[in-house]
Amino acid sequence: MFTKRTDLALEARELWQESAEKTTKLAGVRAIKTKREDYPVTEVQILDSRGAEALGKPVGRYLTIDYTTFWQRKTDYFPRAVRVLGAELKALLPREGSALVVGLGNRAMTPDAVGPETLASLLVTRHLLSAMPRQFAGLRPVSAFETGVLGTTGVEAAEAVRGLCREVQPDFVVAVDALASRRMGRVCATVQLSDSGIVPGSGVGSQRTALNRRTLGVPVFSVGIPTVVDAVTLCADLLEEAGAEADEKKLRARNRATFVTTRDVDAQVRELSKVVGYGLNWALQDLEIEEINALLA
Repeated sequence: MFTKRTDLALEARELWQESAEKTTKLAGVRAIKTKREDYPVTEVQILDSRGAEALGKPVGRYLTIDYTTFWQRKTDYFPRAVRVLGAELKALLPREGSALVVGLGNRAMTPDAVGPETLASLLVTRHLLSAMPRQFAGLRPVSAFETGVLGTTGVEAAEAVRGLCREVQPDFVVAVDALASRRMGRVCATVQLSDSGIVPGSGVGSQRTALNRRTLGVPVFSVGIPTVVDAVTLCADLLEEAGAEADEKKLRARNRATFVTTRDVDAQVRELSKVVGYGLNWALQDLEIEEINALLA
């Protein structure tokens, strides 16, 4: 079977259904579709080892918000996008406790800059609560860390975050990163939330040590925006749509480590990263968008 690369649990489930030709039921997996603020939300629950093996992902909850209509600029599109992400995050994250938000990725490469760009819109409050606890008593302690990448720091993201967790001792970690999708239509048009952690670089075939409860000692949640599609996966889908057979061996021999993105990915990454940053603030601090604007100004 042709191996198509994706970081989205929603797409992993689609690929399984395609391979099974809908003749069997996917054991250990449950999918729930809803709509919030006019944005479709699909939750894929991997319940046990059977589901984890079938989809190639850890047991946990994976929520995918479809932001396709975000780019149509309909009425209140940004506030609605923030509220749906914030509400889903709020239901996923612990109700109390300090948070460490980790921005994974490479600021110098636009499709990989989701993590750093998100931190620019995050309310960092841990130092404020330490210095002026009375004035900021209503806020949750939040700290932020931009990991950089192994090629420029010489330090694995998991190593750096693990050391920081020992020092800062957050109650949980939220990792934000760029992902790979299977379809161009989902690039910069979806956001995936998960409670199972994340493996930095997995979307582009450069897997590093996972960030999860086992490696960090605290619950790890992830937020990801797909910004690229593996070129071989894209070619295979296009060939199949045209009724032709895709030869994975030949395609991968001709296209090594090639990824495709949109022509305006720079603007799209900036805007969706801002949605993620504001959504995190909305979920962690229980603040409205006008209050977030005032505090970030």
